[in-house]
Amino acid sequence: MAGKIDVDELRVGMFIHLDLSWMQHPFPVGSFRITHAQQIDKIRGLGLKQLRWSPEKSELAAPPAPAAQDDAAPAAAAIELPPETAVQAAERQRREQLSEQRASAELCQKQFDEAGQAWRAAFDSVVARPEQARQDTENLTRALLDKMLVDGDMCIRLLTCNAGDNASAHAMNVTVISLLMGRVFGLSDEEMLDLGLGALLHDVGKIDLPERLRHADERFGKEDLAAYRDHVAHGVLHGKRMGLKPGTLLVLAQHHEHADGSGFPLKLKLERLSAAARIVALVNRYDNLCNPPSLANALTPHEALSLLFAQARSQFDANMLNSFIRMMGVYPAGSVVQLTDDRYALVMSVNSTRPLKPNVMVHDPLLPREEALHLNLMTTPELGIRRSLKPAQLPADALDYLAPRPRVAYFFEAARVSVAPEEEMVSA
Repeated sequence: MAGKIDVDELRVGMFIHLDLSWMQHPFPVGSFRITHAQQIDKIRGLGLKQLRWSPEKSELAAPPAPAAQDDAAPAAAAIELPPETAVQAAERQRREQLSEQRASAELCQKQFDEAGQAWRAAFDSVVARPEQARQDTENLTRALLDKMLVDGDMCIRLLTCNAGDNASAHAMNVTVISLLMGRVFGLSDEEMLDLGLGALLHDVGKIDLPERLRHADERFGKEDLAAYRDHVAHGVLHGKRMGLKPGTLLVLAQHHEHADGSGFPLKLKLERLSAAARIVALVNRYDNLCNPPSLANALTPHEALSLLFAQARSQFDANMLNSFIRMMGVYPAGSVVQLTDDRYALVMSVNSTRPLKPNVMVHDPLLPREEALHLNLMTTPELGIRRSLKPAQLPADALDYLAPRPRVAYFFEAARVSVAPEEEMVSA
């Protein structure tokens, strides 16, 4: 049970709870065990006087002495419980895994939704309060970067996309994946900030367009196509009004340029494109393939990667495209697959450095969907993925059970399981 403690009394080993909005603190989660003194310094910097902590989840070097018992009260007799059977132990473990799985999914969904709301508020203030919009998007970018500054690998997790605001979902998808790409390439803090801001605001120029022109359509005539492409120039003008730095403005100006010079508006080639703009151009194209305005035209994440590699390689930085495919995995989160034991599954998350062994939700008719456990293929070397499928290729019962998302949304979380690269290569 959680109790209150003064911030000055915090110690390494305490399990604490920050009752703050996700964007109001720099930690990946709001409840965690303190592992080093630097975390205590960051907590004290938040200006809190007290916070909640859970003694039963804490691991203190010298735990507090138990409260003195009333001598008159008889000591409680120790109750010996019957030993746990193998079946009971397996069921308990399954319930614990299910609880942890749900908590992790709910946390990522909450963070994604909160970040999307912050983006929408900033986006809506661009015209009337441009400087405030810049500050808000900078704060959102820094909050995202704070969550990514963790040791170890990151996972890209599939989320439920709220169909009511596709613009914010697209902005968040492009930003999250772009920042993970920047992390892979070791960009500096300043470059990561430019990248995040540029990704969040890459479509800001569409504010000036009527709704029907905000998405490219093969049926556009010359005038409509030119008007659509003008969103790049409009975006740069808004960016200058907001006071964005040159690195961010380049992302706004170049996110539709292609390495082979076939992009727009200036038909620039690879050597003239900034690294951040090359990343955003690639991720933007991928998300538009997975989440087009008309869902009838949507590609599965696996199909989108295959198309980029097979038909659009010349349009992107080859090194970045290869790194992107490695990071997303051959079967990105949201892919429907068939396992080597013939079961059907939905890819729920991918460890960005272990792409061949994602975490999947397996169709199991013996379990209700709400109790379906996610199977981590990194810990099951005897099992792998045989092939990717379109949702329409699934049997009716598997399709109903796995319920592939009509729109794909991504967020990130720290990887919980780590294996050596050699192990993955052997098991792949």
